[in-house]
Amino acid sequence: MNLSRVLLFILCIATAQAQSLINLIPQPVSVQPQPGVFTLTRATTIHYNQADAKEVADMLSQRLNTPTGFGLAAKPGKTGKIQLNLSETPNAQLGQEGYMLDASSKGVVITANRPAGLFYGMQTLTQLLPKEIEGKVVAAKTWSVPAVKITDYPRFGWRGIMFDVSRHFFTKVEVKQYIDQLAKLKYNTFHWHLTDDNGWRIEIKSLPKLTSVGAWRVARAGHYGDRAEPKPGEPTPYGGFYTQDDIREVIAYAQARNVTIVPEIDVPGHSMAALAAYPELSCTKAIVSVNPGTAFSDWYGNGTFKMKVENTLNPSDEKVYEFLDKVFTEVAALFPNPYIHVGGDECYKGYWANDPGCQALMKQLNIRHVEDLQGYFMNRVEKILTAKGKKLLGWDEILEGGISPTATVMSWRGIKGGIEAAKEGHNVVMTPTTFAYLDYNQGDPTVDPPIYAFLRARTSYGYEPVPDGVDAKYILGGQGNLWTEQIPTLRYAEYMTYPRAWALSEVYWSPKEAKNWPNFVQRMETHFERADMAQVNYSRAIYDAIVKTSMKDGKLRLELEGEIPGLDIYYTIDDTMPDQFSTRYSQPVDLPDGPINLRVITYRAGKPIGHLITLSRDALQKRIGRF
Repeated sequence: MNLSRVLLFILCIATAQAQSLINLIPQPVSVQPQPGVFTLTRATTIHYNQADAKEVADMLSQRLNTPTGFGLAAKPGKTGKIQLNLSETPNAQLGQEGYMLDASSKGVVITANRPAGLFYGMQTLTQLLPKEIEGKVVAAKTWSVPAVKITDYPRFGWRGIMFDVSRHFFTKVEVKQYIDQLAKLKYNTFHWHLTDDNGWRIEIKSLPKLTSVGAWRVARAGHYGDRAEPKPGEPTPYGGFYTQDDIREVIAYAQARNVTIVPEIDVPGHSMAALAAYPELSCTKAIVSVNPGTAFSDWYGNGTFKMKVENTLNPSDEKVYEFLDKVFTEVAALFPNPYIHVGGDECYKGYWANDPGCQALMKQLNIRHVEDLQGYFMNRVEKILTAKGKKLLGWDEILEGGISPTATVMSWRGIKGGIEAAKEGHNVVMTPTTFAYLDYNQGDPTVDPPIYAFLRARTSYGYEPVPDGVDAKYILGGQGNLWTEQIPTLRYAEYMTYPRAWALSEVYWSPKEAKNWPNFVQRMETHFERADMAQVNYSRAIYDAIVKTSMKDGKLRLELEGEIPGLDIYYTIDDTMPDQFSTRYSQPVDLPDGPINLRVITYRAGKPIGHLITLSRDALQKRIGRF
């Protein structure tokens, strides 16, 4: 009797330890921990029941072999210790991307209707294995999977990340690495921002100057907006582009990971790289350069702006539509997905207003406002795309001037455009700056390089893509956007992407009711360790104090908070370095007058964990109402 109790006690401990290893992102629909574990060995077999499952099974064996060194090979069959099954009779609950995973001491069975579901089940299985599974070298480890039953399927069909390769060029190898990490998080859409003012990145064989000229710019360092103008005759060594063979290679790589690539050709604005190659397509016909990050526009703080240099195609020139037909003919032939993103954002119309051709077109169309020319332009573009079997997708500015009912809208300027589009019957992808812009500062600007806007991981996690009063059937899903004005390397792209893309993956995949920030933080921290093993970069800004100030009865008031639970915040204002014996923050503090310096640091469980933040009184004054 005593022996049986001991054995039961040991089993309970082992089961509890196994359950503590279930830290999945995104959170599945249903997770039911079971007693026991399954241990992967050299003798483990991987089988698949149908030929369509072979590619996923092969990918799984490759994924397991690198860190384990086991040399496992996937084979057809139905008795594998790891068994991948495509259902003979589809399970309606799972849909196209869902799966069931049943892990016990006997083995692991993943079942799905489609290979995409098996692929996502594979991602969950690898997250159940020890963190060393993410490593690039063989590790001496017990490769155990906690026993668990999981049923899982996505909330939204569109789960995307936009990657801007115009401001900074990233090689095809880097793009594939980035896609690979997104696929592990069950993202299924890669929005590839290929053209802008700062570089044209896709080969168009019928228009060779787009890449021989438009893909290259002068070398400049420093912050975007503060860089010097190109000099006459200055070399243009910085840039690059993808050949059509490169594009096909990346598409095939993404398809194997169930990721659809949506290309963006940004028109009619953001076209300076195209105009550098073909200046005759503008209103003024002026010679322009591919922009290296100069201050080529004035913004007025209310969403309006003025361009100092023309970067807009001429909507009244038929040669523009002949140009676009050539571009989209080649783009449509390369990309198998139904959508082509045509931009449509931040189109300055001042040059149109002063152009005789545009004025004549407005008279011909009987329109009074120059803004309505964008609607005319977009309808022309949509006809070009429709003729090639593609659907038009654009930023929410395409609503200005009117669009056809079949156009799809990406709502980025908050959620207003998405609400308006959905109520008009358009399909919508929600990607508002307020929740989804991954280029925004995620920590204190005294720690991270300063950027003009802020977005905490906690805020991203709190996003709800279906606005109140909107029919959910029009909301395809959402995505995060990574613009790269201040992102020169893949390593830094990762830093800005994670952990916020982990948070958004759960917003777009997991049930709305399952969201729980403290629970997510626990899982996120285990993924920090996994990212370390994978040599993927990420931000630790969640451990830093959030420093806010306000004025109260003529006094400068200090408010401190932590982004995650369990942080102790210590501060000093006497020019000493804070530690756990300094003043612990518990409530708002009225700061004394005079030239003080605030120093703040966070601790957890008696050990420092966040960055030291130091702010002068002047800096604190400038923060009033901002953070």
